[in-house]
Amino acid sequence: MESRLATLGENELDLLKILWDIGSGTVREINAYSQGLGFRWAYTTVQTMLNRLEAKGFLTSDKSGHSHVFSAAVSRETVAKQRLNDLAHQLFDGTASPLVLALVEGQKFTADEIGNFRKLLDRLEQSNEQAP
Repeated sequence: MESRLATLGENELDLLKILWDIGSGTVREINAYSQGLGFRWAYTTVQTMLNRLEAKGFLTSDKSGHSHVFSAAVSRETVAKQRLNDLAHQLFDGTASPLVLALVEGQKFTADEIGNFRKLLDRLEQSNEQAP
């Protein structure tokens, strides 16, 4: 079973999303990018949030140079899976199917996306048939 990630605050999640987008950066680079997105965090606020995210295990930092370079230590998919799993537990007593149905109902999907859904359902069906 995957290890449990710490809780993310909304600002921390916003900062983590920035790192997923840019890959890595110093506090100054990350702060400048966030300003371009409309966030108005002070440099020291960004530095504090980055240090907290690193302490929680969401980021790593390279401290070999003059400035620390921060990078995401977890993928967007890992965080999404955990948050959706938490939501399924909170709303549906751990049952995922009502959550999945709520996510897809009323949405428009491309033919490729629908094809990917079909492949996933086929794999799930096969694994259920092979299970004892």
